[in-house]
Amino acid sequence: MNRLSTSVITLSLLLSFSLFAEESSSMQKPIDQRSFRLGSVSTFSELVGVGVKKLALSSALLPAEMDDMASDIVRIAKGFGVETYRESDLIVTDLFPADVATGKDVMLLYIGSTLDEYKALKKHKAKLVKSGKYKGEARKDVAIQFGKLLSYPLANIEGKINKNSH
Repeated sequence: MNRLSTSVITLSLLLSFSLFAEESSSMQKPIDQRSFRLGSVSTFSELVGVGVKKLALSSALLPAEMDDMASDIVRIAKGFGVETYRESDLIVTDLFPADVATGKDVMLLYIGSTLDEYKALKKHKAKLVKSGKYKGEARKDVAIQFGKLLSYPLANIEGKINKNSH
């Protein structure tokens, strides 16, 4: 193959890749956030329903957004045999950034007594805070317990705590 043929082939390939990349990027459609969030609820509901996760959380939404989506979230969760609980004051631990749900509502997805466990953990944390004992190992333990409710592996829980603790 001579040099001119190689150059023509190289140029053709580059032009083809460039056109393909341009076509691919123009073919992308915006993602409808409502549908995306409901799809996440469906996925998490299935995981909770089959016992892979003990507790799952919807996206943190402004109260008006949750008002708009709540009935669909409940309907989707029930389709998997999963219960819901609208939480406007999500427990704050070092598992997530402190402001992750500030001013927002989260729908808890669960089965069985998991909601009672969540509420007991939240109450336990409040007692620790009130007594001035929400620090050190006690603080870390609350985050670990919340992570376990969410069925996170211990290594992931510890990584999240290390990332978010102050």
